[in-house]
Amino acid sequence: MAKKVVATLKNTDPTKGFAKIIRAVKTEKSGSYTFKEEIVPINDVQEALKK
Repeated sequence: MAKKVVATLKNTDPTKGFAKIIRAVKTEKSGSYTFKEEIVPINDVQEALKK
């Protein structure tokens, strides 16, 4: 029987280090809300939310 080879167990997914922030922003003209989306590194999430 052949052995099953596992190359690595480490996940190298490049999207794990980022978070998507969605904000509701009220427009001055009509007073309606629009949504602004940002993709920031996980380390900068708290700083981006303070803005």
